[in-house]
Amino acid sequence: MLIQPIDYFLVAWFTLALASTLYVGFDQYRNNPEPVVMKWGFILVTLYMGPLGLLLYVLADKEPRPGEHEAFTRTLWKQGVGSTIHCVAGDATGIILAAVITAALGLPMWLDLIVEYLAGFAFGLFIFQSLFMKSMMGGSYWENVRKSFLPEFISMNFMMAGMAPVMSFLMMGRDMRAMEPTELLFWGVMSIGVISGFALAYPANVWLVARGLKHGLMTERPNQGAAGGHEHHQKGHKSASGKGSAGHGMRSDATTPQIAALGVVSAIALALGMAAPANWLNLTLSARDVGGVIMPQGMIMDRDTPADAMRDMAATSPRLVTASPPTKWRRTMTMSSNSKSGWCGRG
Repeated sequence: MLIQPIDYFLVAWFTLALASTLYVGFDQYRNNPEPVVMKWGFILVTLYMGPLGLLLYVLADKEPRPGEHEAFTRTLWKQGVGSTIHCVAGDATGIILAAVITAALGLPMWLDLIVEYLAGFAFGLFIFQSLFMKSMMGGSYWENVRKSFLPEFISMNFMMAGMAPVMSFLMMGRDMRAMEPTELLFWGVMSIGVISGFALAYPANVWLVARGLKHGLMTERPNQGAAGGHEHHQKGHKSASGKGSAGHGMRSDATTPQIAALGVVSAIALALGMAAPANWLNLTLSARDVGGVIMPQGMIMDRDTPADAMRDMAATSPRLVTASPPTKWRRTMTMSSNSKSGWCGRG
């Protein structure tokens, strides 16, 4: 049931998101020459970010004309988009899965955020970075885990620093249906959170790519079997990767103090994003505590507001209203509403 104006907007938004995702998926597998992991990265991010994901794909990655993907994706800002896409696709997937599970378990919001961070980091590092990129990075799986740990740690910190406050304030705001995975509003908040996380993680990913600590966009053309075709594939692949391909034999020129400074800043940003909402919100509450209540406009809530008070002052959900007045009452109410003297009906 669509019971709030925002629900209609979300229906339109997710319709566009689905259409955008279908287009990106179709075009990736039909026309765009890049590794499968990046194809799925753009597909997942478009599913999470809707038309904004489609815009990133068209502006930064979609091959404009046959044979031009290498040159088209060479610029640093596009390589940074590719690196952030790969980060967000893995991390956001882990975060969203964890959010659904923690809501079902009834965990408090503060613990929910911690579990989401750990799940997102683990999914991004052990699956999207180390496993899915193993064939391109070379080496063993655990070598790739070691090489990817620090760049993934920095990227994940910035991403969660953007997502955590968005999820906290929107989920625990006036309409707490946003805490229920069965509600469309929950997925709307997740979409906004992913967009915020992408925006905050992007600058760091540009620097990581520029310094050779992370890969960017890559080109992978089908082998034709001939030596000449193989040579063209290797040349194109290297051209698209640019400096952002430390796993392809390139060395990083970043200094230890630079990496340490960025890591510390990312950790501070993460701590602020996770803890700051506790100054205004009661993060000890869970989805099970508030039960998806909708608070009346103007109600003041702070970090000490208990769940009982929220439920007592919440508006009645239209889904719970099953009774309807008898026909004669409805007729009387209609007549009285048109009366000049105001309410005059009797039950």
